[in-house]
Amino acid sequence: MTQLKNLYLFFYNLFQAFGWALSLFRILSNLFSTKSVNGAYSSAGELICLLQALAFLEVIHGAIGIVPSGVLLPLMQWGGKTHFLFAIVQRIHEEQSRYRKVQELPSVFMTFVIWSLSEMIRYSHYAVNCMGSSPDWITWIRYNAFIFLYPLGIFPGEMWIMYKALPFIKKENLHADTFPLSYYSFVVVCMHSSLLLFQALLFCYPFLWLKLYLHLFKQRRSKLGKHQKTKRN
Repeated sequence: MTQLKNLYLFFYNLFQAFGWALSLFRILSNLFSTKSVNGAYSSAGELICLLQALAFLEVIHGAIGIVPSGVLLPLMQWGGKTHFLFAIVQRIHEEQSRYRKVQELPSVFMTFVIWSLSEMIRYSHYAVNCMGSSPDWITWIRYNAFIFLYPLGIFPGEMWIMYKALPFIKKENLHADTFPLSYYSFVVVCMHSSLLLFQALLFCYPFLWLKLYLHLFKQRRSKLGKHQKTKRN
């Protein structure tokens, strides 16, 4: 049973690693051929949407206990990226005279490249671990790459796209499936329905982000320390 579980997890993680590597290849190929960062979504958006949708399996993995992650953390991670991808980037596609399409923003290129790099590293590490201990260099990359990838993905990537998407959301009057208010109203209330709230969020967010960032460093020390101890033994 354990061997069957590890085999399934190996092929799942291998598929995800290959898929994110392919998305990175498509994005960079488009960049080199067009000399523009505007085509990140058109070149890899559908593939990234597929990979992110399939990632819900990780919530199920935690729920049924085949991985020790539990349910809450995978669900939060999956839900945040899925909302950003499907409710913001994918749905807002109308060409505007004053604004470029959200899908063509340079921040989409940055976000997709960072996602592809991060997930390619993460899933490769998981896949190798399913077959035994991973090589030192994979473990080192897995627990060091986030140091610069995570801030780039959050601030000039996802948050900036959500901010720039507000005019599109207002014009199209998108509606959230579970909210009676317009989707624009929902996003504005959550993000900056007033200048005071927006300032409060800007003040608090770095502290919330720093707490999570430091948690990742704590996890890094634990994993790398454990790996070094196993290696010495």
